Amino acid sequence: MTIEAITTQLETNKHVFKTLLKNKTEAEYLWKPQPEKWCLLEIVCHLIDEEVEDFRARTNHVLESPAQDMMPINPNNWVKERNYASRNYQTSIDIFLKERNKSIKWLKSKTEANWDNVFVHHVLGNMSANLFLANWLAHDYLHMRQILRYQYQYLAEKSRIDLQYAGNW
Repeated sequence: MTIEAITTQLETNKHVFKTLLKNKTEAEYLWKPQPEKWCLLEIVCHLIDEEVEDFRARTNHVLESPAQDMMPINPNNWVKERNYASRNYQTSIDIFLKERNKSIKWLKSKTEANWDNVFVHHVLGNMSANLFLANWLAHDYLHMRQILRYQYQYLAEKSRIDLQYAGNW
């Protein structure tokens, strides 16, 4: 896929996330399929931090200063360290959507950048700006799938109705 095509899809995904996440009750956005899993609120907060501190920052780093070390990140620990579960759900959605808008605007300004620039990671090896961009999009898809799975599981648990008629999940 081209840089422009991925950027367009990231922009489209902003609307998909908004639709998937809106109109949830507190019970829905705090529900977890298992105690060790994240709730929707924690997923949204994760999306914010990944948007800003991971994908946009790291893509920019590889485009602008690939020879310099990257700041370390730890998204799994951020859930507890940053107390995602205490945040306001709607405000968090709004922040994510605003950050995605910033990302789209930034990406559209970088169409002529050298997307083949490479950062050499001490464990993962060569990582191009294009690699970070493609993984940004893949990250969206993984969380869309997760959100849909949660919605299905929530319906199954709360309705206590056999959902097999709908088809195999």
